[in-house]
Amino acid sequence: MTIGERIKEIRDRTNMSQVDFADKINVSKQTLYKYENDIITNIPSDKIEAIASIGNISPAYIMGWDEISSLNTKKRGVSINILGRVAAGIPIEAVENIIDTEEITEDLARTGDFFGLQIHGDSMMPSICDGDIVIVRQQETAETGDIVIATVNGTDATCKRLRKYKDGIELIANNPTYAPMDFSNQEIVEKPVKIIGKVVELRRKF
Repeated sequence: MTIGERIKEIRDRTNMSQVDFADKINVSKQTLYKYENDIITNIPSDKIEAIASIGNISPAYIMGWDEISSLNTKKRGVSINILGRVAAGIPIEAVENIIDTEEITEDLARTGDFFGLQIHGDSMMPSICDGDIVIVRQQETAETGDIVIATVNGTDATCKRLRKYKDGIELIANNPTYAPMDFSNQEIVEKPVKIIGKVVELRRKF
């Protein structure tokens, strides 16, 4: 299910017209139409949060990172470490000191090993902002469209959307002012470029 389909699902479930729903999140009916039909995919974070609030679900569910749609259900959590900072822009060295902890659900914890990283930069805006915490499942592979944490030259870490193609990969920013980072298959081996995890959830503190 796409982000747009999830938004429409929430609107249908709340029995609201496009006009009423658009008014609730402070956008035009035309903009909401573009959200629901995936014409606009880089939806500002405040709109995602407003939609989540109306539907009483988590922003992570709308983004497709968490299939658990209940925002208020409190489950026993598993604590994971938040490590250093990771650049969402120009890659910086990932500092592997523990700066905080977060809880994830036991159901999620059973699906793999997890860590958190704090985002620094604006290349993944508007969906991921400077200072946000991303919850990452440790894995060495991912699919086109996944948001990943990747290391470049063994030490630099960056948060980007992955695109795979026959001759290599692209690490793509949501912010269009940043050019994609292209790596050939040879560069992937020689630099190296490694995926260290897939972003499965976003945590934002106010």
